[in-house]
Amino acid sequence: MGDEVTASRERRAHLRADGALALLTVFWGTTFLVVKDALGHADPFSFLVLRFGLGAVVLSAVAGRRLFSRETLRRGALLSLVLFSGYLFQTVGLTRTSPARSAFITGLCVLFVPLLSLVLFRQVPRIPSLVGVVLSAVGLYFLTQGGADARGAFSWGDLLTLVGSLSYALHIVLTGRFAPAEGARALVAVQLWGVALLSAACLPFVETRVAWTGAFVGAVVYCGVFGSAIAISVQTWAQARTGAVRAALIYAMEPVFTALFSVSLGYETLGPREWSGGSLIVLGVVVSEVGSALWDRWRERPLAGA
Repeated sequence: MGDEVTASRERRAHLRADGALALLTVFWGTTFLVVKDALGHADPFSFLVLRFGLGAVVLSAVAGRRLFSRETLRRGALLSLVLFSGYLFQTVGLTRTSPARSAFITGLCVLFVPLLSLVLFRQVPRIPSLVGVVLSAVGLYFLTQGGADARGAFSWGDLLTLVGSLSYALHIVLTGRFAPAEGARALVAVQLWGVALLSAACLPFVETRVAWTGAFVGAVVYCGVFGSAIAISVQTWAQARTGAVRAALIYAMEPVFTALFSVSLGYETLGPREWSGGSLIVLGVVVSEVGSALWDRWRERPLAGA
């Protein structure tokens, strides 16, 4: 009886976590459009300072004294460097590419995770992961090699976004090693402060501009409070309560939502080539994650007659 109650609680916890991640995925699908609009009113570094500074203040009020733990500060400082790199390249890349392309390329971070795990921790990728990488590489080619339309060619914005995707993958790998089961909000708060301070340190070396319009202030609040403080906290909470495969599959839908929002709101028009490329990238993520889970289950099956 006790085992059944425990199993039931675990199932409910998984469902709550999966539901939270699904809602986050839809929400994050809109942030690419919001950031794209915000960059029309400010330079990338000023936007990052305001966005993450606001998010850091909000989350610090919730995290309390745990924020000043030596271990939290040490781990948060390292993670903030990687997270800053990801947001920097993604945000600057968005000034030179479309929201849908940025989202699909950012989605490749899931596939970079096993490759980085191989390089950093000697964890050999499974065969399905390698197949997923190949599928997504083909998808990236289709997505960024437009035919007659010169705007479809691989651009500097796409390249910067690809570097940002690699940084996000490294952040995922390191978070898996460093994130505690409890007190995750303090670790996230330190990271937000780190990104805000690193962005501020770059301001003297770039041309700054900020137009304090209602739309820009709304974008800062939307991305700072909801897209950074709340969303990253919910993500950290949910990932501690669901499987990595389930989380990755849910994340794979983020670029799809971004593309649907972007096209429906008139930000861009995607042709068959772009849709095919984006679909291959999503398929690569699915094959990598589902295939890896099935591969592990197959290898762990008991031998016949044993």
